[in-house]
Amino acid sequence: MKANRIVTPLKIALFSLATTLAATTAHADVLSDVKSKGELVIGTELQFAPFDFLVNGKHEGLNKDFFTEVGKELGVKVTYIDLPWTSVLPGLEANKYDMVGGPVSITAARMKRYSFSNAISDASVALLKRKGNTKIMKSEDIADMNVGAGQGSAPAAQLEAFSNTLSKPANIKLYVDNNQAYSEIMTGRVDAVANSLPNIAYIASQHKNFEVVMPPFGTEAYSGYVFRNDDESKSLIESINKIMAKMTKDGRMAEIQKKWFGIAIELPQTPIVPKI
Repeated sequence: MKANRIVTPLKIALFSLATTLAATTAHADVLSDVKSKGELVIGTELQFAPFDFLVNGKHEGLNKDFFTEVGKELGVKVTYIDLPWTSVLPGLEANKYDMVGGPVSITAARMKRYSFSNAISDASVALLKRKGNTKIMKSEDIADMNVGAGQGSAPAAQLEAFSNTLSKPANIKLYVDNNQAYSEIMTGRVDAVANSLPNIAYIASQHKNFEVVMPPFGTEAYSGYVFRNDDESKSLIESINKIMAKMTKDGRMAEIQKKWFGIAIELPQTPIVPKI
């Protein structure tokens, strides 16, 4: 009897290995874990309209509507962890949640560190103009016009590069506050403002005096949801992509886009190869 109670180093090693393998198996697949616990946990910042923001303390935005549908499709509840944006991606790497909402611009540099869903939004730079302004019907029409942009911003840099390709360069005016730039459209001090498509589309959807000049003029760019760059996350990424495709086909995605952007935006249904 006593012999049966002897724990040899080999038994200890085998027990430790079995425990480790069991733990690894239990957490080997993020989607399986999500379904097992009945909850998809998303890290984000609730200060990023029109995707995630608070209205009288209530979570609103495109992400809220989209992930409500995701929850229905997966049969799980969706929980959001609200953090300052600088903490969101590090939190993903530390396994604090299953994925990042954001969304985040898909760049070549980021793809070396993270995995992305298919595009949830066009992140290209476009123009916002006063509704009814027939002098600007396409981006090239801003030649020799006054156009605003955020000081030191990526859209400002793309606006300058685009302007230099025109018959006459635009007169670029830079603003610290984008809201100030938008208000300058109404005063007539600028004819248009350049910014990322999701931002100006949301502004246009909320204010009847504005409209977006389509298509965007900037370098083609897209935003997606972010996942850990590991094999365990692949199943969740595939599932999110399939739900996106299903919602695009049945019209739910267009409805959500129109609600938050004011327009429906056609997006690629395959993994993005970034140009930025």
